[in-house]
Amino acid sequence: MNRSAYFTTGFAIKALANLSKADVVIHGEENIPKGPTIFVINHFTRIETLLIPYYIYNLTTVPAFSLAADELFKGALKKLLDMIGVISTKDPNRDRTIIKGLLTGSENWIIFPEGRMVKTKKIMGKGKFLIRHEHGSHKPHTGAASLALRAEFFRHHLLAREKTEPLNVQSFLKTFSIESLDEIRGKSVSIVPVNLTYYPIRAKENIASYFAAKLMKEVPDRMLEELMIEGTMLLSGVDLDIRFGTAITINDFLSSTLVRKELQRPLGREGGFSEVLTLLMRRQANDIMQRYMRAIYDMTTINHEHLFASFLAKFPCSNMSEIVLRRRVFLAARRICEKKTIGCSLHKSLQENQVHLLTDDRFKKVENFLQLALEKNILSKDGDRLTRMERKIPDLLLFHRSRIDNPVDVMANEIEPLRKLQRLIRIIAWQPSFLIRKKVVRELLREEIDMYRDDCRNFSEREVHSDGPFLLHGSTRKVGVVLVHSYLSVPEEVMELARYLNRLGLWVYAPRLPGHGTTPEDLAERSYTDWQLSVEKGYAVMSSICQKVILGGVSFGGCLALELAARLKQPVGVFAVCPPYRLKDYSASFMPGLDVRQRILAKIKRNDIEMEFYGFRSENQHINYSRNPITGLKNVGLLLEKLKLVSKNIRHPSLILHADQDPMVDSGGSKAMYDSLASENKEYVLLNYAKHIIIQGSECRRVHRLIGNFIRDVT
Repeated sequence: MNRSAYFTTGFAIKALANLSKADVVIHGEENIPKGPTIFVINHFTRIETLLIPYYIYNLTTVPAFSLAADELFKGALKKLLDMIGVISTKDPNRDRTIIKGLLTGSENWIIFPEGRMVKTKKIMGKGKFLIRHEHGSHKPHTGAASLALRAEFFRHHLLAREKTEPLNVQSFLKTFSIESLDEIRGKSVSIVPVNLTYYPIRAKENIASYFAAKLMKEVPDRMLEELMIEGTMLLSGVDLDIRFGTAITINDFLSSTLVRKELQRPLGREGGFSEVLTLLMRRQANDIMQRYMRAIYDMTTINHEHLFASFLAKFPCSNMSEIVLRRRVFLAARRICEKKTIGCSLHKSLQENQVHLLTDDRFKKVENFLQLALEKNILSKDGDRLTRMERKIPDLLLFHRSRIDNPVDVMANEIEPLRKLQRLIRIIAWQPSFLIRKKVVRELLREEIDMYRDDCRNFSEREVHSDGPFLLHGSTRKVGVVLVHSYLSVPEEVMELARYLNRLGLWVYAPRLPGHGTTPEDLAERSYTDWQLSVEKGYAVMSSICQKVILGGVSFGGCLALELAARLKQPVGVFAVCPPYRLKDYSASFMPGLDVRQRILAKIKRNDIEMEFYGFRSENQHINYSRNPITGLKNVGLLLEKLKLVSKNIRHPSLILHADQDPMVDSGGSKAMYDSLASENKEYVLLNYAKHIIIQGSECRRVHRLIGNFIRDVT
């Protein structure tokens, strides 16, 4: 191993890391001890051998060397491995080199306890760690634990004989090329378990595989597979979570009476152990190995594809609808986040609200997984129906193609060691669909109610009152309506319309837009994405209860309903009452005075917004805010701009109602909104009213009937 070349090569590795599109996130670096350390790491790609020593060196400022299979030390690759601090597992000086580094603390070591790349990620068998490979299977290696124990035992033994056996001590130090005891004094070996989780795992042709095909007449399958997987990871981008677990202090394993007794025995020149100590060390090494293997896999960073793949494997039937799979993954994600007892590490995408799994899949978590499963013939799809295809047990000879041919099984295998998570997935997978739907509804309603209570405690001096979301139960589960209140108002605003629709037998859910029903200061801290999410949850609730869902709302609430309809195909219709099309459609009562309006719009355009409020006088002063935050106006404008861009995607049957003398919103705006819709079945009704909230009061009956007739016609 060429130590002088190690640092020079580090610059090349740094350049490779910087050129890579991998998004590396390091967790638990505070767990790395100061002394000599063996990092035990799960092994899935060749990338680890190149890049992980670089990241560990950056964290510790101590060179990090590693072991690799002897078969790799051929030709130019041998020279590269030597330069980056990698030694062969069959190097005759392997143990002596590692033990010297651990005694002196001159270097840290990286060891892969699985003993090889585990491309299938199949490391469990009959409930125990069992590494599967192309030639069969074997237990994880205890080499890291054995080397750490030996190094620590030698340190204790040498320091204990510093004065009584100086010649023997010097002879032993000479064997390991250590000049004096000062080099090993005050140090203690630790083993740090490390988990690497890649997401997503994809194989495709890339520039690396292209050049390999050009340079070689026939590229071996094994090399081609590795170039397709690992080249894609580096060049196309992959999320790599590196998690450092709690250090295992080896000194703690030398405190038993038997070990202390063995420490009193003479130490041979080569450091040989007595038969009793050898057996004891072997038993302790196995215990340590089990401990760090459990720690490595307990730190697996769970992602969406782990959950999708596991549910496919555990679902009791071969047929399911896509929404059935979505709801189960949604519930599992919620439970993992809530239950600390499961103790899983989560990918950043699972730490956010997961309602998108039930609605528009805007992050394409469902689409990307299903596309992969369909390409690999794991699933077939007919409309919304998914069928799990029967697959033969993969031949071990195809071990090196598992990441290409069967990536879904690889994903499921990776979280197989997480026993609590596996139990949770099994329970959810076997529950009937009606119970899953009921739990989804309960989860979402509870979340909205809890959020409202928290907001009241944080922003309002009053106790929780009747301004929160509400759900009215229909007579059948055929049709449900999501009914959204206006900006600066509360769900109570739509109660009259909700009760009318409920008397027609419909379910009605009225969400509360965050920041409403508390204080203007609360509203000033919200964004339009918070309001979108609230309406999405409303749709997820209603679609879990009813076969058909209508989206609707009044004023700005109608715009939120239309915006969601632009993203979803499933709703059977959408209606909006007096919706604005642009911020300028609002009257002076919304932003008083022409000069004030111009100043507000200029501030919003410059993004020069302070915590300012303007007076607002509404038709329902008992439920509306009397102050309007500028930040709220900005977010109203942002949502309206977005709606203008996506309204052409609305192809659902649509109804837009407006009052011709609306004092709040110009009716010309709602007509422009109507004209922008791509629906073939759409209707615009201009009513002879002189108010904005036309779903309330003595004149509302006609409006209610128009909406009721629209819902009857489209359902």
